Amino acid sequence: MEEVDNNQVIFKGYIETLPKETDMELKVSKIKLKAPKGSGAILVKNLYLSCDPFMRGRMRDFQGSYIPPFVPGQALEGFGVYKVIDSDNPDFKPGDLYSGLTGWEEYSLIHRPQQFRKIQADDIPLSYHVGLLGMPGFTAYVGFFEVCTPKKGEYVFVSAASGAVGQLVGQLAKLHGCYVVGSAGTSQKVDLLKNKLGFNEAFNYKEETDLDAALKRYFPQGIDIYFDNVGGDMLDAALLNMRINGRIAVCGAVSQQSLSKPQGIHNLYNLIIKSIKMQGFLQHNYLHLYPSFLDHVIGYYKQGKIVYIEDMNEGLESGPAAFAGLFFGENVGKQVIRVASE
Repeated sequence: MEEVDNNQVIFKGYIETLPKETDMELKVSKIKLKAPKGSGAILVKNLYLSCDPFMRGRMRDFQGSYIPPFVPGQALEGFGVYKVIDSDNPDFKPGDLYSGLTGWEEYSLIHRPQQFRKIQADDIPLSYHVGLLGMPGFTAYVGFFEVCTPKKGEYVFVSAASGAVGQLVGQLAKLHGCYVVGSAGTSQKVDLLKNKLGFNEAFNYKEETDLDAALKRYFPQGIDIYFDNVGGDMLDAALLNMRINGRIAVCGAVSQQSLSKPQGIHNLYNLIIKSIKMQGFLQHNYLHLYPSFLDHVIGYYKQGKIVYIEDMNEGLESGPAAFAGLFFGENVGKQVIRVASE
C-alpha cells in the first residue's frame, strides 16, 4: 500500500488574542492513500483551503460554541475543495470533487464528511466553492435576505465590505435596488468597492477620526440595514445612525482583539427608542435555502451581474501567514490557499 509524505499545518495550542503565524507550524507526516476497509471513510486530496475568521474561535479552549475547538498537535480544519482519491463509502466515488470541511494538509482521511456538497462540472472556478458559492457567499445571502429583510430603496451599510462576505452583501443589496455604502481599511479596497463591486459610496474607516460623523456624512437620512462584520466602535457608531425599524445583522466581530475580554457596546438604548432589530445568525441554520441561493447567485454570476474578488496564496506553507493576515486586513477579497492543482 502506497505511503506518501503529507504536509500539514498544525495547531500548536490555545490562544485568547488574535492569531499569529507562530500559533501554527508546518509538519510532514506519512499517510497511506487508502481508506481503511470497514471504516466508511474517504481519502481526499485537498485542492483549495479557505481562510475564515470563524476558525479563530476554534483556537480558544472554549466548549460552549456551535463547533468544537481545534485539538493542539493536530492539523487545523476548515472549508476546502477536495478530490476523492479512495473511498470506503458508497456515496463517494474516486475522482469526484466536493466542497466541505477538511484538514489543513495535503491529504485528509475524512471519517464523517460534514457540510459537504458535490461539485458539478461547470465553468465556475473551483476555488469559488469555498467563497462565492461556499460558506461566505451563503452567509451573505441568508444574512441579507433572511435577517435584514430588505426593501427596494433602503439604505444599507456594510462593514469589512471588501471581504469574503461583505463584497457579496453589497452586490446583492444593489441588485435588490438599495443604496449601499461600504467601509474598508485601505484606499485600494475603497477603490474596489466603488469601481469594481458597484457600491454607491465607500470610505476608509482608518482615515476617520469620528465614525459617527462619517456615517452621518454618508447617510444623512440614516441607515435602514447595517450588515455588521466587525463589531466594536463601528457597531456603536451605526447604532447612533439607524432609522426607525432598522435591522442589524451581526455576522462577525473581527475588530475584537480578545474574545474572552470583548469590548463593550454603549449605544444599545437605540434598539429601544428606534425599534431596531439586531440579530446574530449562523449560515448552517438556513441550509434549506441553499438550493435557492445557488440558483440566484450562479445566475447573477453567469449574467455578469456579480463579480467576486479572491486573494489567492500558493502552497500549504503560505497558510499560517495568510490566516493570521485576515485579522490585520492584509487580504484583498476572499482569502484562499491553493494547495494543489486538480
